Parts: sequence; C-alpha cells; structure tokens
Amino acid sequence: MTTEIKRKLNVEVNGITIECAAQARVLDAINEAGFDVPTLCYDERTGPQGTCRMCLVEVEVEGKTQQVAACTAFASDGMQVATHSDEIVDYRKTILELLLSETSSPTACPKCISFKKCELHDAAEQYDAKWDAFPSLVAREKPKDPNPFIQRDYDYCISCFRCTNICNDWEQAGAITVHGRGQENSIASFFNNDLLQSPCTFCGQCINTCPTGALTDKKIVGKTKAEDLKRTKTICPYCGVGCGIHLLSENGQLKGTEPDFDAPSRGSLCVKGQFASWEFVKSEERLKYPLIKKNGAFERASWDEALDLMTKRFTEIREESGPDSIVCWSSARSVTEANYLMQKFSRVGIGTNNIDNCSRT
Repeated sequence: MTTEIKRKLNVEVNGITIECAAQARVLDAINEAGFDVPTLCYDERTGPQGTCRMCLVEVEVEGKTQQVAACTAFASDGMQVATHSDEIVDYRKTILELLLSETSSPTACPKCISFKKCELHDAAEQYDAKWDAFPSLVAREKPKDPNPFIQRDYDYCISCFRCTNICNDWEQAGAITVHGRGQENSIASFFNNDLLQSPCTFCGQCINTCPTGALTDKKIVGKTKAEDLKRTKTICPYCGVGCGIHLLSENGQLKGTEPDFDAPSRGSLCVKGQFASWEFVKSEERLKYPLIKKNGAFERASWDEALDLMTKRFTEIREESGPDSIVCWSSARSVTEANYLMQKFSRVGIGTNNIDNCSRT
C-alpha cells in the first residue's frame, strides 16, 4: 500500500512566501498570504470566470514576467506575485471608471444605501475611480417586474454574469439568462421577463452574489440605512436543514435576513429562509402564552393551569386507550436538545414510539 503525498507549492506574494496546494489558483495564494484584489466577476461556488479582468496581477516564473487573471491562472512552484504594482493599480482604476460610466450615479446605489457598500463602489473608493471620468453610456433599463421579492435595477448592472452563473450552474433553476450582445446585452427572464412566470424559486442567490446594486431585496431596500444595519449570526428557524443566516436589524427592529456564507450551507437559502424567516416574529397571530379552549373559544391561561390540564388528559387517554393512542410531533424550529427531550418524553414518559419531526428528513 502506498500513500499519495500531496505536493505543496512555494509561492511568493508581495515578498511573503507561503505554501499552497498543487492545484491552487493564483487568487488562492494571494488570499492565503493575506492580500486582497478586486474580483467583480468571481464567486467561489461557480468557479473562475476571468471576464472582469479586475484581478489581473503580475507574476514572475523562471525569470519571465507576465500579467494574468488571478482567478483563472494556476500557481506554480517558485512563482513571484505582485498584486499592486503602479501599472496594475492604474489599470484597475481605468477599468473601474469604464464600468462606472455604464451605470447610474454611485450616490443612489440601492445596495450601498440600504445594505452595505457594494463591491463595485467599494473598489471604486479604494482605487479613487471617478464616475464621470469617461462620458456616460446609456444605462440598462429597469424591467417592470411585479414580483414581491427581488428588485431589479439593471441601470447598475456591469455584465459580470455572476447572477446568471449562480442561477444556472449552482441553483440549476435556469430562471435568468443573458439577452443580447456587447453593450446591448441585458439580464432577462423567460416568459415576458417576469420572474413570477419563470422557473425562479426566489432563493435570492442572484441578490447575494451581485457585486453592485443591480439586484437587491425588495422587502428591505429603501427601508434601512446601511450605517445603522446590524448583522447577527444565527440559524434559519424554518426547517431542520439548519442553513446559516444573518439577521438584519436596525435600532433593535428586525428588518430581514442575509445568508451566512461561512456556514455549511455556503450561502444557499430557500425562499422562506431568504425572505420570510424573520417575519413571524412580528406577527399579530404569534402565540405568546398558553390558551385553553372553554365553551368553544380559546382563553388565556397560566402555565400551571395548562400543564395540569395536559397531564390530566394524557393520563386519561393512555389509561383508556393505551400509550399508542397518543402521537407526539416535535418542532423543527426548536433546538436539537429540545427535540431529544420530546422523543424521550414520548418513549419513556408515555411509552410509545409514535414520535415524528420533519428534521428527520
């Protein structure tokens, strides 16, 4: 029996030598060394695209220097990488100013105003890129889409195609596609460009991968201020899958959710997790105390009164019809420990195996 030894590569990034995997990209080495380059077209879930050219860096291998896209080029042993040479910095600034000329004013970007600084405008600030450095092109049109979840401000679209890639390759929904070519291209949906008529499942992945204000959460945008928004790491309470989310709150009031990309779910959410996992908290129909039905109507009761009634009825039913006449259902919204206690109560306390929970799926 032989054991395969995975070879490590020695790569120097801005004078710092690090080790990276044999099949690592240059971008992996840069991140491992603690440096950062703009990646407007890159989402690690769908892999390298190399279309925005913002991650261009200088590399030297065996005395030969060339410029490569860090997200697509593979690292090699002994490679030297320079991420912020004067030439590269000027190049990125020019690319950013060209992209900005295709969009509406950064001061009105819905993502920057309501959520956080978008990747495009964050990079523009970092490289001191000006919106009016080049003559403005005609911005892409905003489609009239009555869907209740996703706001489509394509006047901020830069044709990075992260949204179409995540929809088609990661979620495999195929709800949106690229329409047209060159400067005339746009992101469109099948069936009259209406998401409600398309295969869209409203998972929100297009919103979360978009590096600009072209796609945002319609239920939140315009109702919050980015500087006041607080993010709290937690787990989506809707089912037993346990996707990671960040609750968005402003001045102590829940406003919405965002996916947690550091969680095992890697940012994926369903429509409930993305757009509704927080709304029940403010529902007027939410139960806040025990209710007992008396004379055909529910009335508020104390916990002692409710628990005494439950004990009495469970005992009567078990003695009259046997323990298997009782079925217990446990909630996927409760924690694992609570579900464990519920099945223990069912099997030991009542004496039946009639216990179920949607978390088992």
